[in-house]
Amino acid sequence: MVDKSRKRKVVLASGTFDLLHFGHVKYLEEAKKAGGENAELIVIVARDSTVEKRKGKRPVMPEDQRRSLVESLKVVDEALLGYEKFDISKVVERIRPDIIAVGHDQDGIEREVRKAIAEKNLNVQIVKIGRFGKEELNSSSKIKRKIIESFKR
Repeated sequence: MVDKSRKRKVVLASGTFDLLHFGHVKYLEEAKKAGGENAELIVIVARDSTVEKRKGKRPVMPEDQRRSLVESLKVVDEALLGYEKFDISKVVERIRPDIIAVGHDQDGIEREVRKAIAEKNLNVQIVKIGRFGKEELNSSSKIKRKIIESFKR
């Protein structure tokens, strides 16, 4: 018999999700699995302004479209845009996740998350999700390069 009083775990994942690809889908599937059965996956999609500050260039797809695409994925329960002024502490306080999933390429975010939960003495587990897919098309940057190379021919 299933104990219905048991709270389902909330997993928080985040990213830019520009040019959505298989690696993004696998990252989100693994993030949700980290919460166990019936976990709820909430995804924060980075604002265009945050992407520009962190990566030095704006994303190809605008933030509202990136958020809608992420939310349309079967594995995602809810997708939200991040704050205009990037603040991981505010996000954690608002969502109150049990688990925060970080991608294999999110070392900077992982450090900020660890610092934020330590400062607030929160009981939040951090899970690092591995890399997926063929090396050649496992990032939006590599997909952009391949498109450019294809048009040069």
